[in-house]
Amino acid sequence: MQEKEKTIILTGDRPTGRLHIGHYVGSLRRRVEIQNGGDFDEMYIMIADVQALTDNAEDPERIRRSILEVALDYLACGLDPNRVHLFVQSQVRELFELFTYYLNLVTLARLERNPTVKSEIRQRDFDLSIPAGFLTYPVSQCADITAFDATIVPVGEDQLPMIEQAQEIVRKFNSVYPGANLVLPKAMLPESGVCQRLPGTDGKAKMSKSLGNCIYLSDDEETVNKQVMTMFTDPNHLRVSDPGETENNPVFTYLQAFCEDAHVAKFWPEYASLAEIEAHYRRGGLGDVKVKRFLAAVLNDVLDPIRKRRQIWAEKPEEVLEILERGSIEASKKAKQTCDRVRNAMRIDYFSTNRLI
Repeated sequence: MQEKEKTIILTGDRPTGRLHIGHYVGSLRRRVEIQNGGDFDEMYIMIADVQALTDNAEDPERIRRSILEVALDYLACGLDPNRVHLFVQSQVRELFELFTYYLNLVTLARLERNPTVKSEIRQRDFDLSIPAGFLTYPVSQCADITAFDATIVPVGEDQLPMIEQAQEIVRKFNSVYPGANLVLPKAMLPESGVCQRLPGTDGKAKMSKSLGNCIYLSDDEETVNKQVMTMFTDPNHLRVSDPGETENNPVFTYLQAFCEDAHVAKFWPEYASLAEIEAHYRRGGLGDVKVKRFLAAVLNDVLDPIRKRRQIWAEKPEEVLEILERGSIEASKKAKQTCDRVRNAMRIDYFSTNRLI
């Protein structure tokens, strides 16, 4: 009988500051659901500090400060270090060895064609001064994925080109070096389209720390209220009596991502569902202020247990650091097995097998 293929999941975040609610609906909430569902064999969650340095090389202190912040957000959202491996990318040296080998099988032209990289280069105004590390980070990401034999990589739709490039590298490597047996990863997209990319509070397409249009997981109730009340809505909904658009309206996009029937019953019981609220807004007679107050109540209801757990963990920084160290050691053990297999396939494990004789 053929042995069932293991389900191994790899995912992570760049530590460039605290995580926001866009991270939560896009990936964190799903990770906790997967963890609690238990339908996997191994799960690795990486704090991608090396990837963050590709466009923050002159400010490593920002990355250093953010590692603990990201770890606190992970634990606050419910990730359990006894069930998943939380680790720091730079502490798993095998990743850089694999990255070096893979670079030789990828052309510069192919890297420059990657839609995700092209988009992010434009966002950062790199022009012709593109750091080589940034341009090659799809290769680094492939090393991260394959080091753990990851079969599933949860990503947003904008990251699909990264997975496609990783698949190309895996196929090429396995073809050139039979016996490497690198696992071909598959992408896992958010189940809801609205969760693939939450817009900023200013209506811009992306919630971004640098644009200051975020609501952070650790923001207190007052801050959340202020952020929500300044949010963009339908620009043509000038009077309460005016019909309003809910599509492409950030306030309703957030409600679609966070609001459950229990929230409607708790905070706005005159309606039976979010669909009823949306219908009222579309036909007119419902003001933006009321909808925003409802959204603020929903968000604070979701964030309150996260904030409380974060405070508990924030009082135990040594324990959080120990969790990351333990997870990094376990991640290194797994990655070493892959590196040994790759060296053997490449016939460069010279001294362990006397291959030079």
